[in-house]
Amino acid sequence: PMLNMRVVVDGQLPPGATAKDLILAVIEQIGTGGGQGHVIEYQGEAIRALSMEGRMTVCNMSIEAGARAGLIAPDDVTIEYLRGRPHAPSGSAFEEEAAYWRTFHSDDDAVFDKEVHLDAATITPRVSWGTNPAQSVPLDATVPAPSSFLDTVERAAAERALAYMQLTPGTPLRDIPVDAVFIGSCTNGRIEDLREVAAVWEGRRIAPGVEVLVVPGSEAVRAQAVEEGLDEIFAAAGAALRYSGCSMCVALNDDRLRPGQRAASTNNRNFEGRQGRGVKTHLVSPAVAAATAITGRLTAPEDLED
Repeated sequence: PMLNMRVVVDGQLPPGATAKDLILAVIEQIGTGGGQGHVIEYQGEAIRALSMEGRMTVCNMSIEAGARAGLIAPDDVTIEYLRGRPHAPSGSAFEEEAAYWRTFHSDDDAVFDKEVHLDAATITPRVSWGTNPAQSVPLDATVPAPSSFLDTVERAAAERALAYMQLTPGTPLRDIPVDAVFIGSCTNGRIEDLREVAAVWEGRRIAPGVEVLVVPGSEAVRAQAVEEGLDEIFAAAGAALRYSGCSMCVALNDDRLRPGQRAASTNNRNFEGRQGRGVKTHLVSPAVAAATAITGRLTAPEDLED
């Protein structure tokens, strides 16, 4: 039988922090095995404030904490997201189903096998520095030293990760240059993600020498992006809107980097060789990925000059 875990994120996310930053912060706290054997239910004010697509990002990455599944109880956000969508009921049938969906929540006195609490106010744009999703820190921070980890297993993992990533402890994350930026995957290939990227790129150009791939999560997302004119903003910035697929997330076909190259990526995994043999992957949000493409180094949108 599955065990139950409750992750509560109280308070409000600061400006610039996204659902991707939230789930990276959760995974950093509980570790890649912290959810093993559990189904995680996410609760709290910060979770409720997320859009449906933001919630999808959070639940999508639950497996990166070892969980069997992640879920968020249906509410008004869920209902309004489904209203009018293909294959959804319509009219009175929809209202009947919506009333039923609202019953899918944990009891107030439910007991969980494990509980984790985070303060949303402490979550800022994050970037992974290592080779698993738990090895992330705020973009404002520096590359951690292995000696900062009290657990011997974590310390050894940090040493191996830094060797693979070719990073020096104490280096500011914002000083790390990248060769490529990948925007897409099942984690961050939705229309809201592409809108975030377009908002950063509008009126700007991608840095010379930075390879950029923008791959929507589905052809429906691609069609909507084209309808909204996002592809024109991407083209003006120097990037093309590709057709949907897994692409560079798993180094599919020719969508891979050369050995030793470094990428800022919106996908969910940064394992050794994930995006090509010897490729160094930094997990980031779409907004940070977009800003990084403009400067050629790890960057938050607020760092960009108007």
